[in-house]
Amino acid sequence: MEQRRLTVHEARQILGLTGPVSAADLSSAFRRIAKAVHPDSPHGDVVLFRYVVDAYHLLQNQPPPRPALGAPVRNLHVVRPDPVAVITPLQAIVGGTSEVWINEKLYRLKLPAGLRHGDRLRLKDVGTIPVRIRPQRGIEVFGSDLFVHKRVPAHYLRDGGRIELDTPVGPQSAWLVPDMKEPVRLSFPGKGLPARGSYPAGDLFITLEARDSDISDAQHLRQRFTEVWTARATAA
Repeated sequence: MEQRRLTVHEARQILGLTGPVSAADLSSAFRRIAKAVHPDSPHGDVVLFRYVVDAYHLLQNQPPPRPALGAPVRNLHVVRPDPVAVITPLQAIVGGTSEVWINEKLYRLKLPAGLRHGDRLRLKDVGTIPVRIRPQRGIEVFGSDLFVHKRVPAHYLRDGGRIELDTPVGPQSAWLVPDMKEPVRLSFPGKGLPARGSYPAGDLFITLEARDSDISDAQHLRQRFTEVWTARATAA
């Protein structure tokens, strides 16, 4: 589960701090609580440990005076921010399943196809939790639209012609004209997130940028010559 950004108040609660303290006191509080929730400890929790680390880094960057170290806490209590269902763009497109921890209990979520950022999923005995779609490997979602960033061999943009592209919604083809200036932006209407409820189908936008060619210019010229020569020989 992806955690949201902590507030200073939440960070102070997590580390058990009140009033101004020194940098040494802050470090001492962090070490004590981090040790208790470290994933390698018998009762450790990787999610809690991440919150403790984030709280420490946040308070480190606060201007003085720093919050004071409170009395030792026998029963460690860490404040968890509100739960969020964090999914990938592919899960938003085709649906599937995801998991979220709420009050020490693991819930399995069933994801319908076509989820949008900000939608809410209903959980029995819990209520609803918001959906967040995180970018993944050059793929982002804005509203109902998909934005994909791809790097292609430079000769595709230099020579033009038909290009086949693998996308999260399946293969897409386009024709490029020679000597296109990067970045090249292609649009595919209706190929974004699928229609769902009151949401119409979104669009797919692909940005192309040149990458270093896998072959040298001389090899590329020989390859082009071979293609042209073969085509003429076949037609003769």
